[in-house]
Amino acid sequence: MGDPTDPRLTIARRELGSLRKEKTIVLALALQLFIAAFSSFLVVGLVSLYDPGQVDGYEVDVAVTGDAAEDLIRASREVRGVDAQFYRSEETAMRAFQEYRATGIDAVLVAETRDQRVFVRAVAPDSNVQTTIVVVQLRDVVRSFERAERTDRAAYLDSLPLELPPEATASPYFSFTYTILLPLLLFLPVFISGSVAVDSLTEEIDRGTLELLRVAPVSLSDVVDGKLLAAAGLAPVQAALWIGLLELNGTSVQNVPALLALVAAMALLICGLGAAIALLAPEWRAAQFLYSVGVLFVFGGTTLLPNGPVNAASRLAIGSAGRAEVVAVGVAVAVSVAIYVGLRRLVGRVDADDL
Repeated sequence: MGDPTDPRLTIARRELGSLRKEKTIVLALALQLFIAAFSSFLVVGLVSLYDPGQVDGYEVDVAVTGDAAEDLIRASREVRGVDAQFYRSEETAMRAFQEYRATGIDAVLVAETRDQRVFVRAVAPDSNVQTTIVVVQLRDVVRSFERAERTDRAAYLDSLPLELPPEATASPYFSFTYTILLPLLLFLPVFISGSVAVDSLTEEIDRGTLELLRVAPVSLSDVVDGKLLAAAGLAPVQAALWIGLLELNGTSVQNVPALLALVAAMALLICGLGAAIALLAPEWRAAQFLYSVGVLFVFGGTTLLPNGPVNAASRLAIGSAGRAEVVAVGVAVAVSVAIYVGLRRLVGRVDADDL
């Protein structure tokens, strides 16, 4: 493979050169580059969609009424960005809500006690750009109220309920960066590489250029290996670049060699499956459909595993990986090698059948 005259390297260089003409691939690369290069700016806006309650500088004014209003106001003090105000009646609270421009009231909470239970009814603005933030803040107030009620009333219960899980104290920016943004930048190149492998082989077959390549002293195995090298080798290179850009933006990424090994293994696995599909179903539409379904099945199935590629990548990047994550990387490498071996056997049979 290290010989510059190796036909597989020649084919790989030819494939990489042809990618410059693929506008869809170039656009996808540019989009990933933009996300990685400006991640520190984008993450603020994306977290606002991911967790609107974390938007700084916005305060929700809530009118609280009902016989349990004082307890609800006390619980609201535990929620950042909420200013709860007491109103003597629901009518005055609703009037203040309807006169928002004059009063500044964003929502109404009505807390009433019936049959020794507290029922909370919320009124939020309809079809308003601030509705999402208001609803999230009201949800947090009700959750805080529920925790307080369960604690205060535990002594009066015949049997203790299950303990509530501890409140999360982690920054949403931290969790979003390592559980969504980083896996997106690592595995999106893998899917693109697989699609490139499918397109490349099906186009060669459709145009008849595959037969021309085989007239030269190049075997079908060399052709597939060259295309696989170009497509699968592109993913870890992109991943390394994205990680470097994240580091420049202040996002520390640990265990980079293990992450790149995981990306390379997944790229070989996905590209190998794509190449096999292209050889078995050389028609472009059918091959792309089967590839898309196959990727959804493979990647969707791995997300069900407690130590699948996404979870393993997140824990490796954070620096909290254990033996399970190391095993996950090893399993991914082993499966990708098995897929490649199976592809070589398939190519041998296709070559013998004179495709």
